Amino acid sequence: MTMTVTYDNWQQISSTFPYDNETKGALFVLQWAYSTYSENEIVYASSFGAEAMVLIDLIQQIRPDARIVFLDTSLHFLETYEVIDKIEARFPLLRIERKQPALTLEEQMAQFGSALWKRDPNKCCELRKVIPLRETLTTKQAWISGLRREQSATRANTEFINKDEKFKNIKICPLIHWTWDDVWSYIRNRDLPYNQLHDEKYPSIGCFPCTRPVLEDGNSRAGRWAGMSKTECGLHSR
Repeated sequence: MTMTVTYDNWQQISSTFPYDNETKGALFVLQWAYSTYSENEIVYASSFGAEAMVLIDLIQQIRPDARIVFLDTSLHFLETYEVIDKIEARFPLLRIERKQPALTLEEQMAQFGSALWKRDPNKCCELRKVIPLRETLTTKQAWISGLRREQSATRANTEFINKDEKFKNIKICPLIHWTWDDVWSYIRNRDLPYNQLHDEKYPSIGCFPCTRPVLEDGNSRAGRWAGMSKTECGLHSR
Protein backbone atom coordinates (compact mmCIF):
# COMPACT_ATOMS: atom_id res chain seq x y z
CA MET A 1 0.00 0.00 0.00
CA THR A 2 1.67 3.20 -1.18
CA MET A 3 -1.11 5.76 -0.96
CA THR A 4 -0.05 8.83 1.04
CA VAL A 5 -2.44 10.19 3.62
CA THR A 6 -3.55 13.79 3.52
CA TYR A 7 -5.77 15.70 5.88
CA ASP A 8 -8.67 14.97 3.52
CA ASN A 9 -8.32 11.34 2.40
CA TRP A 10 -7.78 9.64 5.76
CA GLN A 11 -11.16 7.87 5.67
CA GLN A 12 -10.44 6.43 2.25
CA ILE A 13 -7.10 5.02 3.39
CA SER A 14 -8.50 3.71 6.67
CA SER A 15 -11.08 1.63 4.82
CA THR A 16 -8.46 -0.19 2.75
CA PHE A 17 -6.84 -2.16 5.58
CA PRO A 18 -8.01 -5.79 5.89
CA TYR A 19 -8.63 -6.93 9.45
CA ASP A 20 -9.64 -10.55 9.00
CA ASN A 21 -6.13 -11.67 9.90
CA GLU A 22 -4.03 -12.65 12.92
CA THR A 23 -3.47 -9.08 14.18
CA LYS A 24 -6.87 -7.75 13.04
CA GLY A 25 -5.19 -5.27 10.76
CA ALA A 26 -2.73 -3.88 13.32
CA LEU A 27 0.44 -5.10 11.64
CA PHE A 28 -0.67 -3.87 8.22
CA VAL A 29 -1.54 -0.45 9.66
CA LEU A 30 1.83 -0.15 11.40
CA GLN A 31 3.75 -1.26 8.33
CA TRP A 32 1.93 1.42 6.34
CA ALA A 33 2.55 4.04 9.04
CA TYR A 34 6.30 3.49 9.24
CA SER A 35 6.69 3.33 5.46
CA THR A 36 4.64 6.50 4.99
CA TYR A 37 6.23 8.67 7.68
CA SER A 38 9.91 9.16 8.43
CA GLU A 39 11.29 8.51 11.90
CA ASN A 40 11.04 12.21 12.75
CA GLU A 41 7.47 12.56 11.51
CA ILE A 42 5.76 9.89 13.61
CA VAL A 43 5.72 8.97 17.31
CA TYR A 44 3.84 6.48 19.45
CA ALA A 45 2.31 8.18 22.50
CA SER A 46 2.25 5.33 25.01
CA SER A 47 0.64 4.93 28.41
CA PHE A 48 2.46 1.61 28.92
CA GLY A 49 -0.78 -0.19 29.74
CA ALA A 50 -1.76 -3.59 28.37
CA GLU A 51 -2.54 -2.32 24.85
CA ALA A 52 0.85 -0.63 24.79
CA MET A 53 2.62 -3.93 25.34
CA VAL A 54 0.98 -5.26 22.17
CA LEU A 55 1.75 -2.15 20.12
CA ILE A 56 5.33 -1.91 21.31
CA ASP A 57 5.98 -5.53 20.40
CA LEU A 58 4.43 -5.07 16.95
CA ILE A 59 6.21 -1.76 16.35
CA GLN A 60 9.65 -3.07 17.25
CA GLN A 61 9.21 -5.84 14.68
CA ILE A 62 8.88 -3.12 12.02
CA ARG A 63 11.02 -0.30 13.42
CA PRO A 64 13.29 -1.52 16.28
CA ASP A 65 14.42 2.04 17.02
CA ALA A 66 10.97 3.65 16.89
CA ARG A 67 10.28 6.82 18.84
CA ILE A 68 7.93 6.46 21.82
CA VAL A 69 6.81 9.23 24.14
CA PHE A 70 5.49 8.64 27.65
CA LEU A 71 3.70 11.58 29.28
CA ASP A 72 5.36 11.51 32.67
CA THR A 73 2.99 13.50 34.86
CA SER A 74 5.02 12.67 38.01
CA LEU A 75 1.76 11.16 39.32
CA HIS A 76 2.01 7.66 37.89
CA PHE A 77 2.01 4.46 39.91
CA LEU A 78 5.37 2.92 40.76
CA GLU A 79 4.29 -0.14 38.79
CA THR A 80 4.00 1.98 35.64
CA TYR A 81 7.59 3.16 35.90
CA GLU A 82 8.66 -0.43 36.57
CA VAL A 83 7.10 -1.73 33.35
CA ILE A 84 8.80 1.04 31.35
CA ASP A 85 12.13 -0.12 32.76
CA LYS A 86 11.31 -3.69 31.73
CA ILE A 87 10.41 -2.63 28.19
CA GLU A 88 13.64 -0.64 27.89
CA ALA A 89 15.59 -3.73 28.95
CA ARG A 90 13.75 -6.02 26.54
CA PHE A 91 13.84 -3.67 23.54
CA PRO A 92 16.96 -1.55 24.08
CA LEU A 93 16.90 0.07 20.62
CA LEU A 94 13.56 1.79 21.21
CA ARG A 95 13.89 5.52 21.82
CA ILE A 96 11.61 6.18 24.76
CA GLU A 97 11.20 9.80 25.89
CA ARG A 98 9.71 10.51 29.31
CA LYS A 99 8.09 13.85 28.54
CA GLN A 100 7.42 15.95 31.64
CA PRO A 101 5.18 19.02 31.99
CA ALA A 102 6.64 22.50 32.29
CA LEU A 103 5.43 22.79 35.89
CA THR A 104 6.67 20.51 38.65
CA LEU A 105 4.04 19.35 41.13
CA GLU A 106 5.33 21.93 43.59
CA GLU A 107 5.08 24.73 41.02
CA GLN A 108 1.59 23.61 40.04
CA MET A 109 0.51 23.64 43.69
CA ALA A 110 1.92 27.15 44.18
CA GLN A 111 0.08 28.43 41.12
CA PHE A 112 -3.20 26.49 41.25
CA GLY A 113 -3.44 25.16 44.81
CA SER A 114 -3.02 21.65 46.18
CA ALA A 115 -4.64 18.54 44.70
CA LEU A 116 -5.76 20.25 41.49
CA TRP A 117 -6.84 16.83 40.18
CA LYS A 118 -9.64 16.82 42.78
CA ARG A 119 -10.93 20.33 42.18
CA ASP A 120 -10.37 20.68 38.45
CA PRO A 121 -9.20 17.40 36.89
CA ASN A 122 -9.57 18.79 33.36
CA LYS A 123 -7.09 21.57 34.15
CA CYS A 124 -4.69 19.11 35.74
CA CYS A 125 -4.83 16.86 32.67
CA GLU A 126 -4.34 19.86 30.40
CA LEU A 127 -1.21 20.95 32.25
CA ARG A 128 0.34 17.55 32.75
CA LYS A 129 -0.75 15.63 29.62
CA VAL A 130 -2.41 17.65 26.86
CA ILE A 131 0.11 20.50 26.67
CA PRO A 132 3.16 18.17 26.84
CA LEU A 133 1.73 16.02 24.04
CA ARG A 134 0.95 19.09 21.96
CA GLU A 135 4.58 20.18 22.39
CA THR A 136 5.73 16.73 21.26
CA LEU A 137 3.43 16.65 18.23
CA THR A 138 4.35 20.13 16.99
CA THR A 139 6.95 18.62 14.69
CA LYS A 140 5.04 15.40 13.90
CA GLN A 141 2.70 14.63 11.04
CA ALA A 142 1.21 11.58 12.75
CA TRP A 143 0.99 9.81 16.08
CA ILE A 144 0.04 6.29 17.10
CA SER A 145 -2.45 5.49 19.86
CA GLY A 146 -3.71 2.28 21.46
CA LEU A 147 -7.41 3.13 21.35
CA ARG A 148 -9.82 0.20 20.96
CA ARG A 149 -13.47 0.52 20.00
CA GLU A 150 -14.50 -1.84 22.78
CA GLN A 151 -13.08 0.41 25.52
CA SER A 152 -15.93 2.92 25.77
CA ALA A 153 -18.76 4.60 23.92
CA THR A 154 -16.56 7.60 23.17
CA ARG A 155 -14.11 5.36 21.30
CA ALA A 156 -16.61 3.15 19.48
CA ASN A 157 -16.28 4.96 16.15
CA THR A 158 -12.49 5.20 16.06
CA GLU A 159 -10.95 4.31 12.68
CA PHE A 160 -7.50 2.96 11.81
CA ILE A 161 -6.62 6.42 10.45
CA ASN A 162 -8.20 9.50 12.04
CA LYS A 163 -8.18 13.21 11.41
CA ASP A 164 -7.06 14.70 14.73
CA GLU A 165 -8.65 18.11 15.16
CA LYS A 166 -7.03 18.75 18.54
CA PHE A 167 -3.42 18.30 17.46
CA LYS A 168 -3.93 19.07 13.74
CA ASN A 169 -2.38 15.90 12.42
CA ILE A 170 -3.21 12.24 11.78
CA LYS A 171 -3.91 9.79 14.62
CA ILE A 172 -3.27 6.13 13.83
CA CYS A 173 -5.07 3.49 15.91
CA PRO A 174 -4.01 -0.05 14.91
CA LEU A 175 -5.93 -1.91 17.66
CA ILE A 176 -9.49 -0.73 17.01
CA HIS A 177 -10.82 -4.25 16.39
CA TRP A 178 -9.03 -5.91 19.30
CA THR A 179 -10.93 -7.12 22.36
CA TRP A 180 -9.56 -7.17 25.90
CA ASP A 181 -9.15 -10.94 25.56
CA ASP A 182 -7.21 -10.45 22.33
CA VAL A 183 -4.81 -8.11 24.11
CA TRP A 184 -4.13 -10.55 26.91
CA SER A 185 -3.80 -13.55 24.63
CA TYR A 186 -1.09 -11.71 22.72
CA ILE A 187 0.72 -10.64 25.91
CA ARG A 188 0.77 -14.20 27.22
CA ASN A 189 1.70 -15.80 23.90
CA ARG A 190 4.64 -13.41 23.50
CA ASP A 191 5.55 -13.51 27.22
CA LEU A 192 5.55 -9.72 27.37
CA PRO A 193 6.05 -7.69 30.55
CA TYR A 194 3.01 -5.78 31.74
CA ASN A 195 1.90 -3.48 34.54
CA GLN A 196 1.23 -5.64 37.59
CA LEU A 197 -1.75 -3.47 38.53
CA HIS A 198 -3.66 -5.24 35.77
CA ASP A 199 -3.66 -8.29 38.04
CA GLU A 200 -5.35 -6.18 40.72
CA LYS A 201 -8.41 -5.23 38.62
CA TYR A 202 -6.99 -2.10 37.04
CA PRO A 203 -7.87 -2.47 33.32
CA SER A 204 -7.00 1.16 32.54
CA ILE A 205 -4.14 2.79 34.41
CA GLY A 206 -3.47 6.52 34.58
CA CYS A 207 -2.28 8.77 37.39
CA PHE A 208 -2.67 7.28 40.86
CA PRO A 209 -4.95 10.00 42.34
CA CYS A 210 -7.51 9.46 39.56
CA THR A 211 -7.40 5.70 38.97
CA ARG A 212 -9.33 3.04 40.86
CA PRO A 213 -9.78 -0.72 40.38
CA VAL A 214 -12.86 -1.88 38.49
CA LEU A 215 -14.81 -4.41 40.54
CA GLU A 216 -17.34 -5.44 37.86
CA ASP A 217 -17.01 -6.41 34.23
CA GLY A 218 -17.98 -3.75 31.74
CA ASN A 219 -16.48 -0.43 30.72
CA SER A 220 -12.73 -0.90 31.06
CA ARG A 221 -12.34 2.81 31.80
CA ALA A 222 -14.81 2.85 34.68
CA GLY A 223 -11.94 3.17 37.14
CA ARG A 224 -10.70 6.44 35.66
CA TRP A 225 -12.00 9.56 37.47
CA ALA A 226 -14.49 7.36 39.32
CA GLY A 227 -17.48 9.32 40.62
CA MET A 228 -16.95 12.13 38.11
CA SER A 229 -18.52 12.83 34.73
CA LYS A 230 -15.03 12.97 33.24
CA THR A 231 -14.12 9.94 31.09
CA GLU A 232 -11.11 11.15 29.05
CA CYS A 233 -7.92 12.97 29.91
CA GLY A 234 -8.33 15.23 26.89
CA LEU A 235 -5.84 13.61 24.52
CA HIS A 236 -8.61 11.93 22.53
CA SER A 237 -11.34 14.55 22.66
CA ARG A 238 -11.74 17.67 20.57
